[in-house]
Amino acid sequence: MGSMIDKIRSFILDTMEEMNKCSWPSRDQLFESTILVIIALILSTAYLAGIDQILFRTVRFLTTF
Repeated sequence: MGSMIDKIRSFILDTMEEMNKCSWPSRDQLFESTILVIIALILSTAYLAGIDQILFRTVRFLTTF
């Protein structure tokens, strides 16, 4: 059982060491990235909704004969 606890402790310490090596974004960078993702999401949603409406109206037009 002691070996398992040593492995867990080693894993946690190694993980903490690796996390300290990471470069984390500043608060401003995180905010800018979040805004960019939200804008991209809105634009892609609008684009897909437009394509969906075009295809829906085309299929409805073709099937109403």
